[in-house]
Amino acid sequence: MTNVYVVGTDMIKFGRFPERTVDDLGAEAALLALADCGLTIADMQAVYCGNLFQASAAVGQRVLKQIGQTGVPVVNTANACATGATAFREGWMAIKAGVYDLVLAVGVEQMGKGLLGGGGGKDDGIPTEGLLGSGTMPSVFAHVGLEHSRKYGTTFEQFAKVSVKNHHHSTLNPKAMYRVETPLEEVMNAEMISYPNTKLMCSVNVDGSAAAVLCSEKKAKELGLMSRAVKVRASALASDPWSKHNLAAMDFNPVTQIAAKTAYEMAGLGPDDIDLVELHDCFATAEIVHYENLGLCKDGDAGRMIDTGETALGGRIPVNVSGGLLSKGHPLGATGIANIYEITTHLRCEAGERQVEGARIGLTHVVGAGSACAVHVLEKV
Repeated sequence: MTNVYVVGTDMIKFGRFPERTVDDLGAEAALLALADCGLTIADMQAVYCGNLFQASAAVGQRVLKQIGQTGVPVVNTANACATGATAFREGWMAIKAGVYDLVLAVGVEQMGKGLLGGGGGKDDGIPTEGLLGSGTMPSVFAHVGLEHSRKYGTTFEQFAKVSVKNHHHSTLNPKAMYRVETPLEEVMNAEMISYPNTKLMCSVNVDGSAAAVLCSEKKAKELGLMSRAVKVRASALASDPWSKHNLAAMDFNPVTQIAAKTAYEMAGLGPDDIDLVELHDCFATAEIVHYENLGLCKDGDAGRMIDTGETALGGRIPVNVSGGLLSKGHPLGATGIANIYEITTHLRCEAGERQVEGARIGLTHVVGAGSACAVHVLEKV
């Protein structure tokens, strides 16, 4: 099977765009990614589009109406917060299998405001928790944090330090939604949403899009694109294993551990080989637990990692140098490919002020309720 490379990628600056349409946002990122490698939509053999909330509207086909309808296959994916990463993976698999040499993956979302989760569907009746209970995402990840505190003594201050770090990183990223320093006292004293997550420890619902052009090794060499190509060394996707715990409360740990293990085995690498990570910090508590789920430290050691600055820019293993979901924003369908863009930019040594020096191997991680977790390992050529 052929090696697969990211040869073009880009994203729009995340924000609020009520005057624009979802296909308009997706088209902008697609054109940016194509321009990044000097190709056009006429060069693409297939398109994979990730979108969640507007998924019934054939968003991929609508994007092509904006940038060129060429008759190629279009696959639309919806897979919780892993939606964009799933679209990317579908494109990777098609090239890996030898079906295509060049494909475009697009992730795009227009988000509403307010809490995600909670309440049942029209035919579900009234949930036992009431219409706003522990099914809301802030409550789910509050439980995740409190369980970590129960087991390992992780403190409110340690969780808050994740936001301080990621908000600082975002000041160096021109494509982040919020680029504001948030000192520790400000984070801890912000409005409490669901303890231990204050408002400044919750990810931002924003609009956004990101795209990537994937290419076989043979075609990349033929087109002279290898100088900025980044190899996709591993692509893994997992769902929840059965557990008693998951019957009562969402548990994002096993699904991430499975995807990470699969990705490391596929790449022939371990956590110690990774130079930087973009992981799913939908809430500050989530980043802490995923340090351990991804093998970046031993169980119970995540609090120490944030205290010592190991995951900050300049540290041993920088995490979410983009600003993460906490500051860059979290347009669900776009997040997975935006993470790919961030890692690729560092491996190309094109990240400017936030550049992780000497980066050769990067890892991306997204996980959504339901559950779906995608982990990708990228390598500098």
